[in-house]
Amino acid sequence: MTVKLFQRLRTLTAAVVAPISLAFTIGAPAVAQNLFAPVAYVNDSVVTTYELEQRMRLLTILGGAPDRENTLDELINDRLKAAAAERVGLEMTDEQIASGIAEFAARGDLQPEQFLTLMSQNGVSAETVRDFVGIGVIWREYARARFAVKAQINEDEIDRALQNNGPSGGLLVSMSEIFLPARTPEETAQSEALARQISANATIASFAAAARDYSVAPSRDRSGRMEWAAIGDLPPPLRSAVLGLKPGEVTQTFNTGNAIGIFQLRGLAETDTRTPPADAIEYATYAIEGGRTTEALTRAAEIKANVDTCDDLYGVAKGQPESVLSIDTVPAGEIPTDIAVELSKLDAGEVSTALTRNDDQTLVFLMLCGRSYAAQADTDRETIRTQLQSQRIGALADSFVAQLRADANIVIP
Repeated sequence: MTVKLFQRLRTLTAAVVAPISLAFTIGAPAVAQNLFAPVAYVNDSVVTTYELEQRMRLLTILGGAPDRENTLDELINDRLKAAAAERVGLEMTDEQIASGIAEFAARGDLQPEQFLTLMSQNGVSAETVRDFVGIGVIWREYARARFAVKAQINEDEIDRALQNNGPSGGLLVSMSEIFLPARTPEETAQSEALARQISANATIASFAAAARDYSVAPSRDRSGRMEWAAIGDLPPPLRSAVLGLKPGEVTQTFNTGNAIGIFQLRGLAETDTRTPPADAIEYATYAIEGGRTTEALTRAAEIKANVDTCDDLYGVAKGQPESVLSIDTVPAGEIPTDIAVELSKLDAGEVSTALTRNDDQTLVFLMLCGRSYAAQADTDRETIRTQLQSQRIGALADSFVAQLRADANIVIP
């Protein structure tokens, strides 16, 4: 085990918080033997049952749904990272570790003492927290020192990142969706319980089956699968949720007023340039009576075939009440969730007929007019350079860890 580094990470108790007792009390020798039994050997270090259980508990408190295999993989990678840092003599100071814990705690609007106390109350030791946060801090230092020269960003790359003519690349996401009815308090409670059941230990196959069986969205016919979408085009709450997922994981529920939705991340893809998030979206809604009846859907198909832009809908709505047609430009964060989700699937001029209103009595003909993107002309070029360089260093560091893992002697009993 890389004792020197991990002992160093554990010297901060007095500087950060009063000593906190271990979450697990070791009683009989048999219990101790079980807790500290090896679950992996990594070169000359050992990962124990105790460490694995503690890490899984910590990740659960932070809102994740960790499984044993992936968590063990993370701990193995941590051992490899720590060993690499130790080989070049990289050590942490108490101040750096304290700063790392404070930074992590601040993400939840907590003071370090509050954060560590919260963890202790939920069975996670301060030692476990320091190992988790500390290895992240030291690995950032190591990666910057090792890969900064290889991660230089040129002016052309900054120019591409600053372009403000809409998404031309960046992170793309592939997702599946399930929408469950929530028109009454009773229906909402039933759907929330079903959503929790679907999300628990979900796999790609089980989520797809649930979409076919339970979803009220038209995508149920495609097992809930959505088209690839630029991350910047997703509604802000969904964008934030998806960025925290790994493929196969499921978001929390999103309430649209008459339905609740859950989304599963199926895959990620990267292109060469950054995708800015839309700051405002212009879209049109045209109300067609009849809900999802054959007549209403036929009328929607006829309109779709005869309009190319949102302005064309003025002709379709001529002579009808003003309330039938609405064309508005709305800040991205203020668009109703169900509409925002549908708009994220569309390019300008495209149409969705997935939504209804008035207890399914009115079909919503939804058309995307266009997106506007936050002006970036005044953005500090050095800020963009730093962001791009950090992304590149991260990619190089991930590749290096994969190489370390390939070269390591790893044994899982």
